[in-house]
Amino acid sequence: MSETHGRTARGFEPVREELAALLAADPEHSAQVAAYLHGRPVVDLWGGPGLGGDALIGVFSSTKGAAYLTAALLAQEGVLHLDREVRHYWPRFAAAGKERVTLRQLLTHRAGAIGTEAGFGLAELADDRALAELLAPHPPYWNPDSGLFGYHTATIGALLGEVVRRATGRTLQQVYEERIRRPYGIEMFLGLPQEYEERVATVLPPQPLPENPFAPDRLGGIAGNEHRPDAGPLWEWPNSRSFRAGGQASAGGVGSARGLARLYAAAVHGTADEDGTRRPPLLRPDTYGGWALPQVAGQDLVLDIHRPYGVGFMIGLPFLGAGSFGHDGAGGSMAFADPRSGLTFGYVRRRFPVPGGAGPDAERLARTARACALALGG
Repeated sequence: MSETHGRTARGFEPVREELAALLAADPEHSAQVAAYLHGRPVVDLWGGPGLGGDALIGVFSSTKGAAYLTAALLAQEGVLHLDREVRHYWPRFAAAGKERVTLRQLLTHRAGAIGTEAGFGLAELADDRALAELLAPHPPYWNPDSGLFGYHTATIGALLGEVVRRATGRTLQQVYEERIRRPYGIEMFLGLPQEYEERVATVLPPQPLPENPFAPDRLGGIAGNEHRPDAGPLWEWPNSRSFRAGGQASAGGVGSARGLARLYAAAVHGTADEDGTRRPPLLRPDTYGGWALPQVAGQDLVLDIHRPYGVGFMIGLPFLGAGSFGHDGAGGSMAFADPRSGLTFGYVRRRFPVPGGAGPDAERLARTARACALALGG
């Protein structure tokens, strides 16, 4: 049986017990879980083969949370304006029915810019600017003013990134690195430096290999790039050095549970470390609160499920409180802030789950961590 390693603060021992139970139930399961309470680290645990406490791994769409927090910071500073049309920043985007799409519509998955008929090779998927160039002239897959929405699986980071680049003169990855990751010491990278490569854990394929639920010619298949099998299956993308180095802002992030939990702590509470170092929160309550407000809800045309979205972020998770926000990833990762309890949380696992996305393991740990936070008066 795999051992559980790491530490928990007093009151968070049930999280260790929950992780131990998950590892006992599946000896091949490998995971990290971390949590902060009001900006202080309270959980740092790991266990299972091939995923140590210092390991880094591709986090798939949990990457989007880092991109959205970067955009929220720029909006707070008046650099970005949610209700301004995208063409104000990026004139070439105003083509083929996308002329009046606002940044808010884009970030709430209403723009219909989920892909192209030709799809993308892995080199294009690893390069946000290349993706943006391919997407700009392409017509939307539905009318952006219709009220319909669908998850922009592989494209939202590139689209947002082009807006950020034109508004600031810096790439989204550079703004994130300079304003968020480096100052707060966050091990969640959008563009992994070579010196960290020795710490990378390989994402393992799902077992058994799943039947693809999205036909290549349907919206889900187009958004997931299923019509370009030469790009390889989704779970192999972060095992490519070029993909990790590119740090594309939809799914190219590489990090750890510690990094994900600290990212949301930095955004909402600031960080307070054991050595006495304190850093203020990146975002004001009205900023993160506004981005966590429901923007759309109903049937997601791409995922074919009922889902609400805030401004970019996943919201309305049943095991979290009102006002919580975050994002999961296809590889089973999860990261969120729950401002009412003071909890921020990160989880990663090594084996790609079936069918993909955060599953019962992540939910059990998140639910337990939040219960601990509430019991402590969080």
